[in-house]
Amino acid sequence: MTITKEKLHRQIDEFPDEISIDEVIERLIMIEKLEIRKKESEDNETISEDELKNEIDKWFK
Repeated sequence: MTITKEKLHRQIDEFPDEISIDEVIERLIMIEKLEIRKKESEDNETISEDELKNEIDKWFK
């Protein structure tokens, strides 16, 4: 997944004045994950809450 410069600039503007490189990387990874999940949701590539509960129940049997 890629991010536009515009989105990146907006995110960077919200960073604190001083931030470590590790924290920048962590935040960028989080942004990417959120963007991916948002797209999946828009594309109806998610499962319902009931389906999730059924999957979780299978894990603990």
